[in-house]
Amino acid sequence: MPVEIKEVSTKKELKSFIKFNLNLYKENTYVAPPLIADELITLRKDKNPAFDFCETAYFVAYKEGKIVGRIAAIINHAANKYNKVEHGRFGWVDFIDDAEVSAALFKATENWVKRKGMKAIVGPMGLTDLDNEGLLIEGFDKMSTMATIYNYPYYQTHIEALGYQKEVDWNEYLITVPKVFPNRFTRVVDLLKTKYGLSAKHFKNKKELIKNYGQKIFDLWNICYAELYGASPLTQKQIDHYIKLYLGFIRLDTLSVIVDKEDNVIAFGLAIPSLTKALRKANGHLLPFGFIYLLKALKKNDLVELLLIAIHPDYQNKGIIALIFADAFPNYVKNGYTHCESNPELETNNKITQQWSSFEHVRTKKRRAFIKQL
Repeated sequence: MPVEIKEVSTKKELKSFIKFNLNLYKENTYVAPPLIADELITLRKDKNPAFDFCETAYFVAYKEGKIVGRIAAIINHAANKYNKVEHGRFGWVDFIDDAEVSAALFKATENWVKRKGMKAIVGPMGLTDLDNEGLLIEGFDKMSTMATIYNYPYYQTHIEALGYQKEVDWNEYLITVPKVFPNRFTRVVDLLKTKYGLSAKHFKNKKELIKNYGQKIFDLWNICYAELYGASPLTQKQIDHYIKLYLGFIRLDTLSVIVDKEDNVIAFGLAIPSLTKALRKANGHLLPFGFIYLLKALKKNDLVELLLIAIHPDYQNKGIIALIFADAFPNYVKNGYTHCESNPELETNNKITQQWSSFEHVRTKKRRAFIKQL
């Protein structure tokens, strides 16, 4: 039977687009399935502020009357302008192990971005740099995180057969949390606090955090992350969106905020207990029991995910990361976290990679963005 490609045009079809991933990976023990409600917020034009500067088209592949694949075609006009490129993107890509299916999906996507005047296509990428990105190419037997893509090994073979080549790679690390913080780190922390007048902020409640430091945290994100691959500065609407998304549900004892004498945020580390096992139990749904699984994972866990780490450029290469770890790791030990996941780090970002050299760590996963000239 031939492959039929349909463009998503209704909310019901968008839910089917989302659920295909859940169905394709329902027997997989490594994936962290997304919540349908969260995916709808990300992919709907009336919910996500990224659509102020993004265009999308969602395609679904059918064969013998069944959904066998999906893909999102994306243009981030703000990132293109900021990085001076004319790139389309592909994301939210999943398909069965059938070359006709993958070829049909990518042809539809390539044709759409070409009609929009794009000169190349890259991916897997999201609408913005804060969406999941990068095809998993190593570490298929390792548990995924809520902030990353999991995919079967055959995806890479299909994508490369269609003429896509490596654009950038990301690495991920598993770090052992030291039960006793190294003495040399303690000495460094004391020196840094004295020399630069720095201190770690602690919060009584999330309201205090969001009101007084939410904006400052994401202003620093803009300074530190806007130069990374595929990124562009967040708009104020996006900052407001991500303050609610990230700071509204984290544990306060997994957030480290470092400030100077004027109370400016010069560094932060944002982490969350791993939700992967809970998300597998929830299988895309908060109700009736999904939220219970997630709450339990937030309260009791042995693994913590490092979502974001940022250090102001004026303080980089000064050992400020030691302040973040000195504030965070004692809480990790207290909460029973034995390991932490780094989440993706660009292979060229040596400043980030070097920070793990003082701790027991191992690279667990590698992922890749591909590019094809059109």
